[in-house]
Amino acid sequence: MEWAGSLSYIFYSIGAIVSGLAALWIARNGQEERSDRWAGIIALALSANWCFAAASFSFDQPIVTLTGVASNLAWIYLLFRLFANDGRDESSRLVRPVAFSLAFVETLQVALLLIQERYALTPQIELLVTQTSAIFRVLVAVGALVMLHNLYIGAAQSSRRILRWNAAAMAGLWAFMLNFYTIAYLSGGFAEELVALHGLAIAVIAVPFAIGFNKSAVGLTFSPSRAVTFHFLSLLVIGAYLLGMLGLASSLDILAGNAGRLTQVGLVIAAGALALIWLPSDRLRGWLRVTAIKHLFKHRYDYRNEWIRFTHTIGRSNLDEASLQERAIKAMADITESPKGILLLADDDGKLGFGGHWRWPQFAVPAEPISDDLSGIFEREGLIIDLDEARAGIEHQGELAHIPEWIIDEPRAWAAVPLLHFNRLVGVVVLSRPLVEHKLDWEDFDLLGIVGQQLASYLAEQAGQEALSEAARFDEFNRRMAFVMHDIKNLSSQMSLLLKNAEKHAEKPEFRKDMLVTLRNSAEKLNTMLARLGRYGAASAEDARPFDMTSHVRATVQRFAATSKVALLRNEPMQVDGQADAFEQALSHIIQNAIDAGGPESPVMLETFSDGLFGIVQIVDSGRGMSPNFLRSGLFKPFVSSKEGGFGIGAYEAREIIRAMGGRLDVESRESLGTRFTICLPLRSAAEIIARPRAPEPQKDVA
Repeated sequence: MEWAGSLSYIFYSIGAIVSGLAALWIARNGQEERSDRWAGIIALALSANWCFAAASFSFDQPIVTLTGVASNLAWIYLLFRLFANDGRDESSRLVRPVAFSLAFVETLQVALLLIQERYALTPQIELLVTQTSAIFRVLVAVGALVMLHNLYIGAAQSSRRILRWNAAAMAGLWAFMLNFYTIAYLSGGFAEELVALHGLAIAVIAVPFAIGFNKSAVGLTFSPSRAVTFHFLSLLVIGAYLLGMLGLASSLDILAGNAGRLTQVGLVIAAGALALIWLPSDRLRGWLRVTAIKHLFKHRYDYRNEWIRFTHTIGRSNLDEASLQERAIKAMADITESPKGILLLADDDGKLGFGGHWRWPQFAVPAEPISDDLSGIFEREGLIIDLDEARAGIEHQGELAHIPEWIIDEPRAWAAVPLLHFNRLVGVVVLSRPLVEHKLDWEDFDLLGIVGQQLASYLAEQAGQEALSEAARFDEFNRRMAFVMHDIKNLSSQMSLLLKNAEKHAEKPEFRKDMLVTLRNSAEKLNTMLARLGRYGAASAEDARPFDMTSHVRATVQRFAATSKVALLRNEPMQVDGQADAFEQALSHIIQNAIDAGGPESPVMLETFSDGLFGIVQIVDSGRGMSPNFLRSGLFKPFVSSKEGGFGIGAYEAREIIRAMGGRLDVESRESLGTRFTICLPLRSAAEIIARPRAPEPQKDVA
């Protein structure tokens, strides 16, 4: 239409004049301190040049396309320079890959122009080139709007007032281009009315853009929201994917008949299936997050959000009914996005043992997972071990010789983080490899080290609370036992007195006989109970005497064998030091627990043998076993029992009795398989050799 052509000439002329005047005004009156000043002048000048070309020639002429490409590249460069407006290069370095990508997509318009001029021999190919060009321009517009959003959101409040006019003008430019080329893609061509309005749009945005350079410049800080950036990047990827699929489907229009329609339908179905499988995946989201953080932010971690999430995880006691140990592993694993982890905790003797896992039940941890040497390195140096470096033979504090094979052989084990509380090793967290792998760097080490100290304080506080609670229960127990012992003493004295009186005054032989038997039995039972209660607790090492361990084991087994399946499979004679009655009491506790764990029909097997230094008794059952958590925190805790109505004192008393005699009580257990208790007492012969005084060394004559 002729009126559309005249209107296009007028609007593009206005755009050329206004853009040129705006460029001159900025050159003369713009703030000279702003680093983006000349970039803005060049962008407006090239926009004026493009408007002049569009007013002089038809919109589809090559000269118009080329000048348009130059103008768009200038605006992309200007947007890139705005990030460095505070005089630093750090912000511009972070967004450089994004700006280069947008510039590359824009320069593809030149290649499309060559294809259109030489190979667009059919209307279908020409339409395909036009739609592809429109798609590229839409991608550039979307990318520029995302960058502009991050620029403005990340600016300080004072800097936003400076950016307000420039950002609004550029947002209007890219928003118009987004709508202009979206309509061109959907309609398959450029509407003459919109082509005419394009020149007027340039004139409209040139005025506020020039006004923006009349403001005083202060610093500009680039600190966009990580969550918003990630969502925008996700939206950009999804949009690019959908546009790519639509463009590919539309390009198949060059196929004729049913074959073309069938190919299009198949492509749409395949694209939908791929989107459902690929887009919601954790790996893709992790890759997008890592990519955004790597290229758009100075620091990998948003420390405020990480600390809020850490505190929330630790503070939630109802997190799937998880224990503090599991929540501690999860809190640390969430930082590195590790999907699982295990915890090694120090016991009363400072030895590390299995303390729990989070989503890693199949990782088998041995009874003694880490040597004392490696624990010492953890404690002295606070070393966080990169297990990939350890596998490559790289060490920092001489740790390679002490890292256990069970960790190295697990390919998913990624990092070992010590938990230190007042320079004391509380535990170690072993993290699995994240879905999106990256090499541990200084920022990981710093954050994991601080989090490890915080977790150590929580675990130490829990241990302290448990110790206080245990002490309070012991105090209550001791007070109650004091009353019981007092009453038993009184009753024993009364019955003993009654027995003496009966012996003196009873005249009937039958009465005397029955009374004596009854009173004597009662007095013996009460005195026996009183003796056991008085002996409760740790025995004195000074009362140790040599005794035959074998005979006492055999006697205890015979006593239990009358009612349960208890068998002595191996029995070597040996003399040990200790108290025989206390040993029988501890052994009886353990055998009774083994019988209770498996039931009367479940066999309990014992072995006694010597290793040269200790006499050893092993008690093995095939009961239900115990969980690692109960082994660590419940088995030897007084008043904690897995049996209904159990008092929870037997295992604790057995361990204390064995320890008091200079021995050791160890336990190994697997759920649904059974348990093995091992009692070790020092042999009499070994003790004599150790205690034997050395002969004095002969003195040499000195001349």
